[in-house]
Amino acid sequence: MTGRAVRFRFADEHGADEHSAIAKQPVEGPVRVGFLGIEGDEQADRKHHGGPDKAIHHYAFDHYPTWAADLGDHPLLSAPGGFGENISTLGLTEDNVLLGDRFRLGSALIEVSHGRQPCWKLGHRFDHAPLAARIVKNRRSGWYYRVIEEGAVQVGDALELVERGHAEWPVSRLFHVLIGGGHKADPSVLPDLAAMPVLAQAWRKRAEDLAA
Repeated sequence: MTGRAVRFRFADEHGADEHSAIAKQPVEGPVRVGFLGIEGDEQADRKHHGGPDKAIHHYAFDHYPTWAADLGDHPLLSAPGGFGENISTLGLTEDNVLLGDRFRLGSALIEVSHGRQPCWKLGHRFDHAPLAARIVKNRRSGWYYRVIEEGAVQVGDALELVERGHAEWPVSRLFHVLIGGGHKADPSVLPDLAAMPVLAQAWRKRAEDLAA
């Protein structure tokens, strides 16, 4: 799924008009997967979104029924794409996907780089301001991939696990430690995370700052 950066009816925290490409739609036919993401997918805020470590966003469709129970019958929960993801699957979640896992996506090779830190736009999109805080608490964050080998993909292609990453770092734990405050209970892990090449640079810097 891809999205174009368009003007939304919400304003940012400063009251300014806001653009976003969070509304993703399925793409017909094969599309190129490059080092910066899927062809045709845009990012309105390039400071906080996009780049090699955030080339592709994956959100588990497994979570949609739980969110529907929490938020009610919201139209954004009727099909994948509600959380701005490029990929949605069943069977993969933050608990069983590891930092550094490599998958074959169509003919491209992609690698899990870090979790997705939720922002206020999700709350606006779902008309539920506490949504980001709830994601931090329940760890249903989604995750990002970097592209190791470029290729092409189309709807229906398999997402095949080809190499396991760090067994001690499922995305849920990584997210909890670096975003959810879990480092307070075990700060000893922070130097290792700060020095871990497979972890996205922004989250290595976060680990370094938390350790200081």
